[in-house]
Amino acid sequence: MNRRIFLYGALAAQAGRAATTGLLATPEQAASRKKLRVGIIGCGRMGQYFAEVYRRLPDTELLAIAEWNDDRRKAVGQRFGIKALYKDVNAMLRERVPDIAAVITPTKFMKEAVIACAEAGVKGVSTDKPIAARLADADEMVAACKRRNVVFAGGNLQRAMWQVQEAAQRLRSGQYGRITGAAIHGFGGEISGGGCQHISVMRLFTGAELSEVMAWGGPPEALAREDDQGLAINGRFRLTNGLDCLVFGDRKVNDGVEVWSGEHLVHWNWNAPRVYHSVQAGSARKEIEAGYAPFPWRHILDKPPLRAADGYLVSTIRSFVDAVHMRTGSLFVSGHDLRQALEVAIACKLSAQLGSQPVALPLKDRSLALLPSTYRWLGGDAAGNPQSVADAADEPR
Repeated sequence: MNRRIFLYGALAAQAGRAATTGLLATPEQAASRKKLRVGIIGCGRMGQYFAEVYRRLPDTELLAIAEWNDDRRKAVGQRFGIKALYKDVNAMLRERVPDIAAVITPTKFMKEAVIACAEAGVKGVSTDKPIAARLADADEMVAACKRRNVVFAGGNLQRAMWQVQEAAQRLRSGQYGRITGAAIHGFGGEISGGGCQHISVMRLFTGAELSEVMAWGGPPEALAREDDQGLAINGRFRLTNGLDCLVFGDRKVNDGVEVWSGEHLVHWNWNAPRVYHSVQAGSARKEIEAGYAPFPWRHILDKPPLRAADGYLVSTIRSFVDAVHMRTGSLFVSGHDLRQALEVAIACKLSAQLGSQPVALPLKDRSLALLPSTYRWLGGDAAGNPQSVADAADEPR
């Protein structure tokens, strides 16, 4: 790395650190706030991770659990010291209305739980990916929360990663120059559950929605299924800011999301985004030190079962808690983000089924659907991957 590139990277890092101020409440700010009471609806493996984060934040406390599995409900209740245990969300809401409801059920049951929580008077409700199979169901969840002024947050997406948010802030502020193009690589296999990560990061980086999808998909047997298992997509996404995002299903060449300007390229690939810079026109891009600001909530991950890789779960929840405290819709991941990812996934498969005809967004037919995997749709128990009571209780092995 030559001196010019090094100095440029140092200046960019300094500007980035200044830009991240105020993205999330600091631990000191959070400690001065009144605790928000949290209800966890669905206490499978992921629900337990959510509960771990909530009990470690200084401004939240676990109030109640709703979990259909009797043995797991008891084990998780004992693990987290929660006595208000319920079979389902409706039973919980009749006796306990939390400030925050975290819905981490299988996708099939999310709509009922989200709407029930919104109608019961919670201040904020979150759910995970994919938000639904049918687009109209996602619409109903978003609308129910909007009518009642409920903060509606999304779940465990990498767009919430601290470094991804900082990179997006730099891109959208013009620090890296005017964005001139974008690409998604390795888009397929399970668009509704995994590809939604790519869609969500690309939308964040470009600051744009999609106005049109044109896709080529295969193999033929994957196109004929009701779900998107094994489906690879190539295509073009037209964005509302006039940009085109190229989409490649093959991971052999690259993976993740790239956004570029004349001099810079930012590449997210399931980790902190890497930044490349070209010193002069026609020269090769070279990686520069991104210099992201330290994640202020890194200490939450210091004890198991949380891991360093769970940082974006912490920042997802932290931004949600901040939004509920401040009564704003400023979220790292929103319910709208999850709905948009589902809509794009449905549009991709539809365009491919129609022989790569362009499909305009938003889709007019809101009854269109795309089933996720059985594991996501019905949960691990139904998919043949049950969790033992010992695991749910986090007993030493």
